[in-house]
Amino acid sequence: MEFFFGLLKAFFVGGLFCLLGQILLDNTRLTPARILVGFVSAGVLLGALGVYQPLVDWAGAGATVPLTGFGWVLAEGAKDAVAKDGLSGALTGALTAGAGGVTTAVLCGLAASILAKPKEK
Repeated sequence: MEFFFGLLKAFFVGGLFCLLGQILLDNTRLTPARILVGFVSAGVLLGALGVYQPLVDWAGAGATVPLTGFGWVLAEGAKDAVAKDGLSGALTGALTAGAGGVTTAVLCGLAASILAKPKEK
């Protein structure tokens, strides 16, 4: 039963992020690219302020998978690297923390491009 509630929380929080994005698309003149950058920046800001971690603890993948979660990973990576390596960690920590997710996305995109049979219009 606990697994089911974990899925429900993740779906709820992830759905709220999607709802917020759709509301911004429908009711503002913001482009999708600006909204995506805003979500990543919000994740960095909320992560730096320590507000995002409780949401991650409660919602799990519902908070880590959306773009706000990517921003949070960048902020956490930079914070951890600064604590470990000093000021140079501010430059390297975010890249190191986000490298796994970016690599996975690139490899999945490569696999999809190899497996798909695109057709010209």
